Amino acid sequence: MGNIVVALDARRAPRTTANFLIYVDDGRLDGTSFYRATRHKSDPAKGFIQGGIDTDARRIYFPTVPLERTTQTGLRHLDGTISMARHRDPDSATGNFSIQVGPNPTLDAKPGYDGYAAFGQVVAGMDVVRRILALDTCCGRGVMRGQMIRNRVTIIRAVRLDGRPQPSGQVKPWLTVPRRPAP
Repeated sequence: MGNIVVALDARRAPRTTANFLIYVDDGRLDGTSFYRATRHKSDPAKGFIQGGIDTDARRIYFPTVPLERTTQTGLRHLDGTISMARHRDPDSATGNFSIQVGPNPTLDAKPGYDGYAAFGQVVAGMDVVRRILALDTCCGRGVMRGQMIRNRVTIIRAVRLDGRPQPSGQVKPWLTVPRRPAP
């Protein structure tokens, strides 16, 4: 659907940025997709899109790291903010991320709530993000019911623009072709 360019804030969110860049530098995001579009009921033009490895455990980079909370970084979930997706454990983020369309202050940390780790900002391609948010959704369960993008948008390739990739050197099991048993 087009290019999305993000500027990551390694100064205020160094661990979260490093975690995300492992996925970029290893090619773990290549060929994955944007699979979720969550729209606000009061304003369907706002919400967030989610993309990344989804449930492909072969792409997860271990070990995970404690990510910086918005209370530590001062970053907020505003229009164009990129943030790590996670499970219930606030330090369970791996290779899934969201991009905000409009402000989403409910994702910011506050007393008694860890929130999500914001770590950068879209600097080009918000028109693409908005088009993805507007796509037809269905399916899902629990809090994601009705939020799964019916025809996922492929992330063809994610690359650093600063020209200094630092791959982990780990095996890439998602690239291996399963062997067929001998007859």
